[in-house]
Amino acid sequence: MHIGLIGLGRMGGNMRARLREHDIEVTGFDQNPAVTDAASVADLVATIPTPRIVWVMVPAGAITDSVIAELGEHLEAGDLIIEGGNSRFTEDLRHAEELSAKGIEYIDAGVSGGIWGHENGYGLMVGGKTEQVERAMPVFDALRPEGPRDEGFVHAGEVGAGHYAKMVHNGIEYALMQAYAEGYELLDKREDIIKDVPGTFKAWQRGTVVRSWLLELLVRALEQDPEFEKIAGYVEDSGEGRWTIEEALASAVPVPTISASIFARFVSRQDQSPAMKAVAALRQQFGGHGVKDAG
Repeated sequence: MHIGLIGLGRMGGNMRARLREHDIEVTGFDQNPAVTDAASVADLVATIPTPRIVWVMVPAGAITDSVIAELGEHLEAGDLIIEGGNSRFTEDLRHAEELSAKGIEYIDAGVSGGIWGHENGYGLMVGGKTEQVERAMPVFDALRPEGPRDEGFVHAGEVGAGHYAKMVHNGIEYALMQAYAEGYELLDKREDIIKDVPGTFKAWQRGTVVRSWLLELLVRALEQDPEFEKIAGYVEDSGEGRWTIEEALASAVPVPTISASIFARFVSRQDQSPAMKAVAALRQQFGGHGVKDAG
């Protein structure tokens, strides 16, 4: 099998390498001339045998829109686009509708695995027609982790389902990271009791109910920088946490833990949180609690 791959950044470049290691021929295109295989999108399309499969792995939003629009000008009826970025599922519905007018097929693929995916494989959540998913299965099997397919891959539903599943996945991820982070701060705060914070987290990696890959990554980070002295407490969000909350509101599903985790990230971006100032002022007003001067 020979496919195209557009976007050879941290994830896309590793995906190209993993696919090639699993005997999938890949022609990649990227704006960076140091990593690209093709001179342009048109050149990439001309290189791939028909009917074509092209995987798009670029940032969500305007960049994804422009790449899919450009592909729509060069691909032919019967060709297939797999959109593997972190697009909102509603964008998938629009892309699929626009491409269907030209006879071009579309699959959305939520991809998890980060920079470790080359070595460990990628968790895949896809949405699209069954016949198109089956057509691309050799690609999915090459990218997913070793072991049973259903433990690293799901055909979640029709177009949009893959990115919807990935959105909820990332919302859960936000909450898990926040829980570990809060536990870290509490352990670190009581140095009179806890003498080995990194060791405590490391001891949770086997046999405990909180063991996970995220915990392993936290242990790795602590071993590299035990006091997190080299990193600022500022946390961005990719947008999927917000979309998860919006979907929860639309569906009347309570997600207090996920909601709290995204709001905690917003607090991290403020040197002096107005909300926390208000809380301190209210506590002073009703309870006479002491406050710290801002200066």
